[in-house]
Amino acid sequence: MNSSIRLEPHIAAILGALIADSAALGLHWLYDPERIVQIEKTKGLAFLQPDENNYVETKGYFAHGNKAAGDSSGYGETCLLMLRHLAQHGEFDRIQYQAEYCNHFGPGGTYIGYVDSPTRQTLQTLLPLKPEEFPKNSGADDDQFPALAMLPPLVAAHTGTQEALKAKIEQVVRLTNHNDTAVAAAHYAGCALFEVLNGNSIAQALTGALPHAGEKLTSLVEEALQTRMLDSAAVAKRFGIACHVLEGVPIIAHIAQHAPDYRTAIEENIRIGGDSCGRAIMLGAIVAAYTTQQAEQISSIPLEWIVRYRKLIIAADACATLKRQ
Repeated sequence: MNSSIRLEPHIAAILGALIADSAALGLHWLYDPERIVQIEKTKGLAFLQPDENNYVETKGYFAHGNKAAGDSSGYGETCLLMLRHLAQHGEFDRIQYQAEYCNHFGPGGTYIGYVDSPTRQTLQTLLPLKPEEFPKNSGADDDQFPALAMLPPLVAAHTGTQEALKAKIEQVVRLTNHNDTAVAAAHYAGCALFEVLNGNSIAQALTGALPHAGEKLTSLVEEALQTRMLDSAAVAKRFGIACHVLEGVPIIAHIAQHAPDYRTAIEENIRIGGDSCGRAIMLGAIVAAYTTQQAEQISSIPLEWIVRYRKLIIAADACATLKRQ
C-alpha cells in the first residue's frame, strides 16, 4: 500500500527538505559506507536514533549525541528558521532575520546542538553588534552547506522572475557564507528548484540551471549529469562526501536525476554517508516538489516519515501562513 501523501508543490519542497534532513540525522557525518550497509541490515537508514557506537573505530564525527530520532541538524534548523521568518514577516527582512539568527543559534538561544564553522563565524561577527550595525555580508568566507540550507522556503515563496530570485539568494547566502563559490552553488540549486516548481522535469531543471552554477561548479555538475543510471556510490567516490558544495551539489544532481521517488532519493543520500544532512535539504526539496506533481503511482513524501519529524506542527503552521511574493 502506498502510504505517501500528496502536497501542493511549494509546500512539498519545504517539507521535503526538512524531512530529508531529519531522516538523515542518525547517520550524519559517518564516512564509512560499509558500516552504513551493516547498520541498514538491522536498523534501516532513516530516522535512526543517533548512536555513538555506530561511529566507533571508523571514519566519522559523532555530533548529535544530544539529539533524538526525528530532530533536525543545524541545516534543518536554518531552513525552519527561514520558513518561520517569511511566514511571520511576509517578506525577507535582513536585519530582523540576522537578529532572529543570533537569538536562535547564539548563546542562550533555542537551538541546542552542533554549531558548524560558518555558523560560528557568523555569530562571532553579529553578536557584538547592535542590529542597526549588522553588515550586509556577515558570513564566513566558507563554501560549506549552510549556504543552501535556507533556500527551499525562500524559493517556494518567490513568485517573481528568476533574476529577482537570484538577487534574493545572494543576499541571504552572504549572511552566513560570504563566498563566491557558495553563492554560485546556491544560485544553481535555487534556480533548479525554481524551474521544477514552474513545471519543468528534474532533468530539464538540472540542465537549465547550469548557466547559473559558476565556473567551478558547472563542469562538475555536467559530469554528474552524464551518468546514465543511479550509482550513488561511484558518484560519491568521484566527487567526495564532505561538507563543501563542490562535492555535494554534483551528488544532489545525480541522485535527483535518477531516483524514481522521494524515499529512494533520500535513502540513497543517507547510504553514501558523509554530510548527508547537508545534501538532504536541496535534494529533498527538488525531488519532493517534482514527485508530488506526478501521477499517483509515483510516491511523494512517505506519510510515516512526515509524522516522525519532531517539528512538523511548527513547520505546518508556518507553511499555512506563508505568503508567496
